Amino acid sequence: MFALDAIQAALREFGFDAWLLYDFRGRNTTARAVLDMQEMIPGSRRFFYLVPANGEPRKLVHRIEQGAIDHLPGNKHVYLRWQELEAGVKEILSGCKRVAMEYSPRNANPYVSVVDGGTVELVKSSGVEVVPSGDLIQLFEATWDDAQWEMHLEADGHCQAAFELAWKMIAEAVRAGKPRREVEVQRAIMDHFASHGMTTYHPPIVGVGPHGGDPHYEPSPGSDADVAEGELVLVDLWAKMDRPRAVYSDITKMGFVGETVPEKYTKIFDIVAAARDAGVACVRDAFAAGRPVRGYEVDDATRKVITDAGYGADFVHRTGHSIGEETHGNGTHMDNLETHDDRLILRRTCFSIEPGIYKPEFGVRCEVDVYIDGDGGVHVTGGVQDRVLPILAEY
Repeated sequence: MFALDAIQAALREFGFDAWLLYDFRGRNTTARAVLDMQEMIPGSRRFFYLVPANGEPRKLVHRIEQGAIDHLPGNKHVYLRWQELEAGVKEILSGCKRVAMEYSPRNANPYVSVVDGGTVELVKSSGVEVVPSGDLIQLFEATWDDAQWEMHLEADGHCQAAFELAWKMIAEAVRAGKPRREVEVQRAIMDHFASHGMTTYHPPIVGVGPHGGDPHYEPSPGSDADVAEGELVLVDLWAKMDRPRAVYSDITKMGFVGETVPEKYTKIFDIVAAARDAGVACVRDAFAAGRPVRGYEVDDATRKVITDAGYGADFVHRTGHSIGEETHGNGTHMDNLETHDDRLILRRTCFSIEPGIYKPEFGVRCEVDVYIDGDGGVHVTGGVQDRVLPILAEY
């Protein structure tokens, strides 16, 4: 449902004069979601919808598609010729100086920057400053309510139980002299999800040895490996309750198929775990102090630990991603590597912190989820792993 009052309150909070929502043939999925148009068939002509911080919204629509956004409040301006469109943009922007759009300078954040450069040039030609709408998008696309938080906790419990199932399965098979394959462990986890009313968009990662050194390894029959004694195994799984509006749990843990874990693995794990903890501390400290904190700052705090330990070149992805109804959500990512994410970390949003070190012979990743509640409390879910699990010693 389109939330005019909430949008206008957010515009005032962030100091924007207006939010200019633009679409052409359904390309701006963010704008369509905010405008409650996901189920509507996209038209073939451009429209603009300006929501001012105060006052009535303004529409600019084509003459043959005048009803394109009639479900929304506001004054309607109609264009036919391109000259009328350009004049109409200037007219609906009158009185505005600082306007948010789905734009990021130099495309620094492609998750936000979906409006084409020419349209941004047109808007800027009216004399306004165009600023990224990323923090606005979060408020309406990435925040959770209490029911979603409860569903996350429920999913988290089942996801943690999936690790117990996997470790036990591996141990029993090795003791019987018939090690399971990566795909067999993967299949058992998927069966566990199904039996507990969960769903996921993709099967989990189960990777041993060099496979764990590939951050996006996908086990497949015929090219997978035995989860055998003496192997380091990485398991990364994600799932949500199979219900409307449910949100994901996304966790990675490390196990070693043996009684004791070799020092070469514990050394790397301890560095990765310290990096994870530094990222969590960055968030906790900021909210405790009432200080704004942005995604790139968490990535910097996490990455510094690994870089200072001499493994910076082996940490080859961002620190974390937004989590919502999709595993990779529309909120702030913990990233100053692949993108410079300067979006704020907002209350009632969730994200992963998952640093890793990836060597040709093995990889180590630790992943937890972090949720900021409505009061600014910082909650860590997923179970904070403090050591590589010696599977045969504990199962």
